[in-house]
Amino acid sequence: MSEQSGPPVYGGANRHHKPKPFAPVDFEPFAGGADPARVSEAAHLAAQALVRRGRDSDDPKITRRLVKLADEQGLEAIAEMWAESPARSLPGALWRLYALRAATMQDSERISVYFKAGRDTAQVSHVVAGAAEPPGADEMKQMADAILSGAFDGDFDVALERSAAFCRVVALGQATLADSAEHSNEGHASKLTRNSHQLVKTAEDLEHAANAWRLGELD
Repeated sequence: MSEQSGPPVYGGANRHHKPKPFAPVDFEPFAGGADPARVSEAAHLAAQALVRRGRDSDDPKITRRLVKLADEQGLEAIAEMWAESPARSLPGALWRLYALRAATMQDSERISVYFKAGRDTAQVSHVVAGAAEPPGADEMKQMADAILSGAFDGDFDVALERSAAFCRVVALGQATLADSAEHSNEGHASKLTRNSHQLVKTAEDLEHAANAWRLGELD
């Protein structure tokens, strides 16, 4: 698939006007009018309840419903709950898991291009992320579902680490393609480089959250 310029996402999701326009790899918090302390408390309580609901059940239908929460309620609804939360918190981590899955589902072809471009160099992250071979569009969707499912029916810290590894592979792929496009399309190369840096930061946040979960300190 040929590279093309687009909004600063993995590539190509439509933007919305309310809540504030956002892209799944652009995790800048957006302003709200409610009391920040109450919003924060509600976000944490909702995140705790959601994770507890998934982990207390061995019903795969419940896990599937939780994975598809953004599909049914809209990613904007999840953004309203959690996008303002600190990156290294339970609601912040859940927001990133859901947003990364949404980005993958929205443009799996392009994600697969980035993933393929980064997998040979980021071999360890490639293995941790767990994509099937060859990593095409369908495999990207399956991996995104599997990672989010693992947050509810597996080890939560492992799900966070797999998502972080996925970010690192995609980020390296974006950086590699940016280098290739530097002379032919400088604007697109710059955009890929910015997105790559954002994803590396997201990976670091997810890795920190995974460690905090193991220590019983992620709330």
